[in-house]
Amino acid sequence: MRTTWKWIAVSLPIVCALLWFCGAQLSSRGFDWKLAGRTFTQVRWQWVALSLIPIFGTYWGRALRWSVFLRPLKPHPSMRNLFSATIIGFTAITLFGRPGEFVRPLLIARKEGVPVTSQIAAWVLERIFDLLMALLLFAFALSRVQTSGMQVGGKLEWVLAAGGRIVGVLCIAILAVLLSLRHFAEPLRLRLLGLLHHLPHKRVAGVEKLLNALFLGVESMRSDSALVLVLVYSVVEWILICLCYWCLALSFADVLTLSLVDVLILMGFLSFGAVVQIPGVGGGMQVVAVLVLTELFAVRFEVASAFALFLWAITFVAIVPFGLLVALKEGLDWHSLKRIGQEAAE
Repeated sequence: MRTTWKWIAVSLPIVCALLWFCGAQLSSRGFDWKLAGRTFTQVRWQWVALSLIPIFGTYWGRALRWSVFLRPLKPHPSMRNLFSATIIGFTAITLFGRPGEFVRPLLIARKEGVPVTSQIAAWVLERIFDLLMALLLFAFALSRVQTSGMQVGGKLEWVLAAGGRIVGVLCIAILAVLLSLRHFAEPLRLRLLGLLHHLPHKRVAGVEKLLNALFLGVESMRSDSALVLVLVYSVVEWILICLCYWCLALSFADVLTLSLVDVLILMGFLSFGAVVQIPGVGGGMQVVAVLVLTELFAVRFEVASAFALFLWAITFVAIVPFGLLVALKEGLDWHSLKRIGQEAAE
């Protein structure tokens, strides 16, 4: 709970800025509530229902990718355990914000009987590969916008100006991290273990156990086949996300025209807006969607707001009822989640 409140305190200024943007748009453009209402009545609900298939498929894909991270510790992990932990984990993200990210590695560690630190390391690896995919999408979006001659609104000019440099620096940083994990993890582990002689003898065993578990969590990156498999799963996951967005775009076809390339551009910008996730509310994703649709594709603010709401509901909220059912079926409640956190601290 303390972590959640700290995250809320850090994110509050961002939320205030996002609310200010929405308020400014409402006041300057004269929000047409009738148009917003008609937008919802013109939604093609069969496409909305179809969009649930690929987005739910991403949770299974994440479980498959995590099984590769687990191989050094457990060659044949239970996919049922990984899938249920993934569903519960993403439900926690929606309900608690980004601090809920740690629910999944903690549950997997408990279910599979592996050290928590190794699964925190696996979570870091997952974030690295997701960031790599997001950067590639963002780079694609920037290149398409800059070469297509689109009329870019003033609110996005600074993004385009700094975007190329940001992508370049982050890509170099990610490649450096992956190379370090692949080639220098073991020498670094031995070096750190060699420094333990400065610690009191009674603490050496505990610190050594912690370091071994942490580095064992990234051991899968030293295998060529595992690295390729993780990359394949990552690409498939983002293809499924794209299919979900495409289905939602088709559901708004009567009021919104987006090509497949336009959907990819929107995804490129949203991949970073989704970083800000406030408990139970969402966050940057909705506002970035509205900003891109209005400034880049000249979509009416009312239509863009409705579409952004659907994007958030399908990609974040739709899993919550299933996650809560799975959690209840496994006998999880607030007290049990608290115990899991205490185990992680130990």
